[in-house]
Amino acid sequence: MMIKKPKLSFWQIWNLSFGFLGVQAGFALQNANVSRILSNLGADLHHLSFFWLLAPIMGLVIQPWVGAASDRTWNRLGRRSPFIFGGAIAAAIGMFFLPNANWAVAIIPPILFGALMFAFMDASFNVTFQPFRSLVADMTPDEQTNQGYSIQTLLINLGAVIGSFLPFVLTNYIGISNTAPEGQVPDSVIWSFYIGGSILLVSVLWTVFRTKEYPPKEFAEYQGKTLEEEKAAEHTGFFKTLFSMPKVMGQLAVVQFFSWFALFIMWVYTTPAVSQHIWGTTIGDSTSEAYNEAANWVGVLFGLYSVFAAIFAIFMNKIADKFGRKKTYAFSLLLGGLGFLSIYLFKNHYALIFSMVGVGVAWAAILAMPYAILARSLPAGKTGVYMGLFNITVVVPQIISGILSGTLLKFVFNESAIFMIIMAGVSMLFAALSVSFVKESHS
Repeated sequence: MMIKKPKLSFWQIWNLSFGFLGVQAGFALQNANVSRILSNLGADLHHLSFFWLLAPIMGLVIQPWVGAASDRTWNRLGRRSPFIFGGAIAAAIGMFFLPNANWAVAIIPPILFGALMFAFMDASFNVTFQPFRSLVADMTPDEQTNQGYSIQTLLINLGAVIGSFLPFVLTNYIGISNTAPEGQVPDSVIWSFYIGGSILLVSVLWTVFRTKEYPPKEFAEYQGKTLEEEKAAEHTGFFKTLFSMPKVMGQLAVVQFFSWFALFIMWVYTTPAVSQHIWGTTIGDSTSEAYNEAANWVGVLFGLYSVFAAIFAIFMNKIADKFGRKKTYAFSLLLGGLGFLSIYLFKNHYALIFSMVGVGVAWAAILAMPYAILARSLPAGKTGVYMGLFNITVVVPQIISGILSGTLLKFVFNESAIFMIIMAGVSMLFAALSVSFVKESHS
């Protein structure tokens, strides 16, 4: 007999994902500064995209394994918490060493050490990402799933805002140096990583020690199973699990492909697109005052879309409860596509703030809606491994985008980066259209 999971209070749901705030603050620091750090350590500009492929590759390798392992784990900390805690400690260590890679010059070239720390950090972040997704599905009853992932999205974006703005705040309000000799990293970046790592550890500890996961027997009862049946389900072979995955995963994979293909293009090409289109720079111009002004403004825009995403996340679960997850998801992606396309229309950099509203709404939905749709279609004993496998739909489009986008820019768009952003907008519109083919479970 299935026993219904108890409803959680707002603060219980908040505590489930509070650690994600710190993880995302660290991840945002990595995204915003790793190219800068690697360039300071001697990386060639033309090779940076290859370093960036490390991130999705780490996700492809790590998350399915972590998902399967966390399904079969139980100890004093719980089921998902050991991985969240261990990944956070490893990520914090990486955040300390990455901006100090020049220390290793006597042992290993700093650029190689920096690349290794980047891979180590990203692998560690991936160890924490997947269990956080599964924890919400484990702990919330069906009627609170939307709320659970909406609160998680809010915290993710609050963390992203903190991480994105830390170097700017330390430079402009604290007075920490933003420049450094060749081969070294500015103090503003180093201290940002120290602070970000500390926030990461404190927030993860809050989740680990303020969240009591359901013990195995109780968890099995919430699924209408005995403990023995639950353990047998957890130990199903990997390939049997893979080929028995719910159809909705494949349907969502199409939406994910177009969504994440667009997002990767945005992260890589917004700076050259805005600098060319509004500041009038040329391709390859990365040292002029105009280019650096554009780059600073793009950093602000990226912080703002996280702000807009956080605001939308506050209302997203109520919108989804009223209009349905699919309609909310599709409309949000539509706004994101229009946001990308509108960048071409604006010649004033302040007007791009309006573009970021649409991008932020889409980003919030991408972080929440597919997981909310998926969570109720998964067998509880396999939530971790399926969520891990689902991450393939996040990383594969980024890898494809990373491999193809440079060729498209050069040979199709004649090195005019604004057309890459237009392509991202079209891809996001296809994502919105693809939502209509998703068959959502209402169980």
